[in-house]
Amino acid sequence: MSNHQKFTTTRRSMLRSMVGGSLLMPGLVSQLLADEAPRAAPADPLLPRSGHFPARAKRVIFLYMSGGVSHVDSWDPKPRLFADAGKTVSVNEFQGRKGDFSMFLKRPQWEFAPHGDCGTEVSALFPHMAECVDDLCVIRSMKSDHTNHYEATLGIHTGSFTFARPSMGAWVSYGLGTMNRNLPSFVVIAPHSPYAGGQVWGSDFLPGTHQGTLVVPGPEPVANIQRRVPTSRLQELELSAMARMNRRHLDARSDDSGLAARMKSFETAFGMQHEMPEVFDLSEESAATFELYGLEPGSTQGFAWQCLVARRLAERGVRFVELIDVGSSNNWDAHGDMLTHAPLAQNVDRPVAGLLRDLKQRGMLEDTLVVWTTEFGRTPFNAAADAKGREHHHWVFSSWLAGAGIKPGITYGESDEFGINVAADPVHVHDFHATILHLMGLDHERLTYRHSGRDYRLTDVHGRIVHEILA
Repeated sequence: MSNHQKFTTTRRSMLRSMVGGSLLMPGLVSQLLADEAPRAAPADPLLPRSGHFPARAKRVIFLYMSGGVSHVDSWDPKPRLFADAGKTVSVNEFQGRKGDFSMFLKRPQWEFAPHGDCGTEVSALFPHMAECVDDLCVIRSMKSDHTNHYEATLGIHTGSFTFARPSMGAWVSYGLGTMNRNLPSFVVIAPHSPYAGGQVWGSDFLPGTHQGTLVVPGPEPVANIQRRVPTSRLQELELSAMARMNRRHLDARSDDSGLAARMKSFETAFGMQHEMPEVFDLSEESAATFELYGLEPGSTQGFAWQCLVARRLAERGVRFVELIDVGSSNNWDAHGDMLTHAPLAQNVDRPVAGLLRDLKQRGMLEDTLVVWTTEFGRTPFNAAADAKGREHHHWVFSSWLAGAGIKPGITYGESDEFGINVAADPVHVHDFHATILHLMGLDHERLTYRHSGRDYRLTDVHGRIVHEILA
């Protein structure tokens, strides 16, 4: 008998003993006992489902910049930081250490200028994205709970800063299912493993069918996507025989969610063999499209390839596509020199702008939510007056959203005059998640899953929908 079975039996015995000479209502005890029973899994956990209310967005493309993009060098203009560079400022925390610290203000590396009809100021770090500001809602008051990469990365993806929990993509898959049974509901395209590794796209206690499918840019983006047998008919016969054996095995182990998930993964893999190679076949894309993304025809590397493939996945019904630009090294973590932001920005700037324009001209931006974020910002100050880099900064940073249900051409929230703290309209990571789920037609307080005796959700016990940015 497993430890779980022993615990369950003990708890059941205790509950029955409690009612044995008490005035507890039988209905209450029945409910308590029912809560202990395994939840009946749906016949197909990926069947498309309606949300809690009509959705503004059918799908999400989540653009994640790993390492901590400096907000004061990109989306949050601070004239006082330019003017007062070299002067000292007092802060009560530095790199996670509490205390009284005197720090030197550091001048932003790139100049800011207004762009578009809306006049949103963006730095010269992102000249192509700056041309798209009329479609963006830039949030300048994001807040996180942790100053370390691992915890902050976990938080922006799962809502938990301490323990592994299901990622946002897994929650969306769990809540809505897939629109294309031949493709995964949740796909992650990443050239390298990020901080927190596979937990970034994991399903944790949710059924395994909802975890993200990893695509790695290169000549073989998904391993073993080609069938190993001579004909599809032979493969169908083999899979059918295996499915019958797996079903008999599962019938004797009805509470084995892992086995059920593996069986569904075989079905998805079979569908992927038919449809995924076509997703990666860019030969039918026009020269104008390659130019739009800044992608060299034939290339399978770089963020431009990731963005174009994301559009192709989105138009084929994938609910949640995440693009991670780099990995846990050689990223935006510019402790030593802010100029390391330049090549990283060049890798993503034109492709992201191309993605926005491509979605818009195809009419897809109306029901596609595009999210750009990082795990935290970077300090507007440093310990040395001549420091070339910036440190981690979770007190305030910048993100943006565009597309389905978002007010275009606006900024929301403010940091203080130096970009050190939120000055107005804070947006915590939990609020960010609640708003994204809302646009997908999901109530973040009702999208729950019972695990270890309690109901869990992406936003834990927090989260406010930021209605002010909704169209």
